[in-house]
Amino acid sequence: MRVKSEIWVAAYLRRCQAATVPAVIVRRGDAAAGAIFISVDRLDGTVCLYGPAPAGLEGSDTDRRWVRCLGAGPVASGEASIYLARQREFDEDLWIIEIEDRQGRHFLDEAAVED
Repeated sequence: MRVKSEIWVAAYLRRCQAATVPAVIVRRGDAAAGAIFISVDRLDGTVCLYGPAPAGLEGSDTDRRWVRCLGAGPVASGEASIYLARQREFDEDLWIIEIEDRQGRHFLDEAAVED
């Protein structure tokens, strides 16, 4: 059984806070099972966007896994905003978390599939 989205987000925000990296909830989704997107603002006009990995990956039934949504490198923040707007049209229950880190750290550790 997977941890509820609301609990996972609270723990993630604390993880960022422990590293003294600003993190905010931009959009609050469904408390139990909303998809979570994490936008890492590099404070230079670019972001790295992470979203839920496709279903069927090993361990994804109980643990959350992440993939970059818009390619391997950072993209313009406007491009990420357009992508997230399309995702909101598809799924009104999603969460959006934004962190600010010049180094581009996402704090997802081994849960980031391709990183």
